[in-house]
Amino acid sequence: MTNTNNVYTGKDIREKYKKELKLFGLPTGTKLDEMFYEVDDNGNIRILNGIPSLSVMNLVGKPDTGKSVLAQQFAIMQIAEGRSVLFVTSENPARHTYNALIKKAKAMDVDTDKVDELLYIIDITTDWELREEINKLIETMKYAYNKAKEDNKPIRITVIDSITGLYEAKEFAARSIARRLYNLLKQYYQTSLVISQKRSSQESDSAEAAGGYAVSHIFDGTIVFDKKVISSKFDISLYGLELGEVLRLIRIDGCRLCGHETKTYVFEITEKGLIDIKEPLSDFVKKRRFKFE
Repeated sequence: MTNTNNVYTGKDIREKYKKELKLFGLPTGTKLDEMFYEVDDNGNIRILNGIPSLSVMNLVGKPDTGKSVLAQQFAIMQIAEGRSVLFVTSENPARHTYNALIKKAKAMDVDTDKVDELLYIIDITTDWELREEINKLIETMKYAYNKAKEDNKPIRITVIDSITGLYEAKEFAARSIARRLYNLLKQYYQTSLVISQKRSSQESDSAEAAGGYAVSHIFDGTIVFDKKVISSKFDISLYGLELGEVLRLIRIDGCRLCGHETKTYVFEITEKGLIDIKEPLSDFVKKRRFKFE
């Protein structure tokens, strides 16, 4: 029998998804908020001022490149604006994740009482079943969404740090796991950041992560994090940095929901542990490359 349930006219979609079709931004508190845009009805560029609403964005990079820092900063920004956040952690136990978020809140001058009120954490760091059986994790996430709704604090923001922890020993299942989580996040109208770790053999500046390109292709967009340690005379002359210094880079690799900046940007992690995006790499190099000549 032919299934006609998934056949829509343009009018059907416009009426059914009227609210979802209106894009707006959810801020990270960084220059990244200025890098997503759409073209309005008059052909003008409209900056979204944040991560596109209802998008599932993949944060990709090797360890210590700033992925978790941005995800935590985004979570606290949303809590500051009164939105509940679900934080799924497969890397750090709940107490450490909570402590890191409290420190971020203090660094950002956000009331820590709001964190206690609006933060929900699912800890799968030591729970074998939640890590290994995606169905049980999905049911647990559904429980969290429904509980928050009953508490009159509906969750609209989800962070998963990291999805790689769900298929560490079974990368053949990576695409299936990513698709199941993507569908869940869409079902519950979440704006989400999902962190993916790279393997040592993968290029540091590419969108590829553990599980391959197929994982990043499932999500609505990818933000790539990279860092370069200055280790040669060529690096010194090119970047104008001293031997042993670290250059941190960030790039929006793609987003199918809206337009975005395509340049690679230089960023720093401040003493307070916050992401501070500075300028395009091309401008940085032009200003500093002759510093040591």
